[in-house]
Amino acid sequence: MQFQNILLKKEEGIATITINRPEVRNALDTKTREELLAALADVAEDEDVRVVIFTGAGDQAFVSGADIRVFKEMTPSKILEFSYSLGGMGLYRKIEQLDKPTIAAINGYALGGGCELALVCDIRIASEKSRFGQPEINIGIMPGAGGTQRLPRLIGAGRAKELCFTGDMIDAREAERIGLINKVVPLEQLEATVMELARKIASKSPLMLKYIKRAIDRSMRTDLDSGLAFEAQSLSTCFGTEDKNEGVNAFLEKRKPEFRGR
Repeated sequence: MQFQNILLKKEEGIATITINRPEVRNALDTKTREELLAALADVAEDEDVRVVIFTGAGDQAFVSGADIRVFKEMTPSKILEFSYSLGGMGLYRKIEQLDKPTIAAINGYALGGGCELALVCDIRIASEKSRFGQPEINIGIMPGAGGTQRLPRLIGAGRAKELCFTGDMIDAREAERIGLINKVVPLEQLEATVMELARKIASKSPLMLKYIKRAIDRSMRTDLDSGLAFEAQSLSTCFGTEDKNEGVNAFLEKRKPEFRGR
């Protein structure tokens, strides 16, 4: 697929997907969402890609939200269909379920669907100038790409309700304080910080990254006993892999392991 609204770059086992609409603060329209789905399918199938970074073009916005102009034409049935295809149950769920670690490099406004895009990533690193919020209530609607579900799981119901009830924005330091993001760095250090982390993760076993991600995600939606059983089963699977043998041998031989995802 020829991309017009996003950029896809691959290097060192790391794929970077950039929403490239800085003239509209990287707002997500239908075409951009379709391109994101295509890029996601590409990186999911590429065995050389071990980590995926999501970011926005320019220095003003990560993603400022949905393109509000399309809402004028939306009916209840259309928005429901949209949710299951390009919205929260479609595109965003596929990002969340990707069997590779994802990092949001948040370089500015992350509002509405942009905040929700950050929420589906495994790790969130933001520049000091970033702003976060769920402002949907200000135009008479509600979050529709997971904001009412993922946000309270991350920061607690009380804080999530406050953000969604008021539509207010918070700055990066407050987002870090309440656990919405992992780390805040100066804008000029954002790319280097994210790449350093991505390289570190990419050096690990892709199989183990997949099993760990699945186990932690499972912990968020099941009871402790079920989660521990899933962890034990996953651990037993690890012990039948070449990566486990390589990791143990490398440790005993005092050398760096070379994981191949087998």
